Amino acid sequence: VQLQASGGGLVQAGGSLRLSCAASGRTYRTYVMGWFRQAPGKEREFVASISRSGGVNSYADSVKGRFTISRDNVKNTVYLQMNSLKPEDTAVYYCAASSSTYSTGNYYEYDYWGQGTQVTVSS
Repeated sequence: VQLQASGGGLVQAGGSLRLSCAASGRTYRTYVMGWFRQAPGKEREFVASISRSGGVNSYADSVKGRFTISRDNVKNTVYLQMNSLKPEDTAVYYCAASSSTYSTGNYYEYDYWGQGTQVTVSS
């Protein structure tokens, strides 16, 4: 599976962005999909994940209620809608695919990673 993330940019605090991650390969729908982020000088952290069918989502506490993950198994794309953005959301955002049976926030369970897209939130 090859992943291509897009949609990052510069936005003011309180604004919104929608990230997209297009996946190649016929087996896309067999993967749990996730979003992670990494800020300068910090470790990569879990943001959100979605089950293969899209019925089960998980979120980091820091984004719960503000971010929404979704997927389109026809378009082979996973999305991350980010609302009420804060300066602390500034990071490179990565999408990833996991062959895990269940939605997971553990980065080591993800087999494939996209190249990342920069999100910068100004105060």
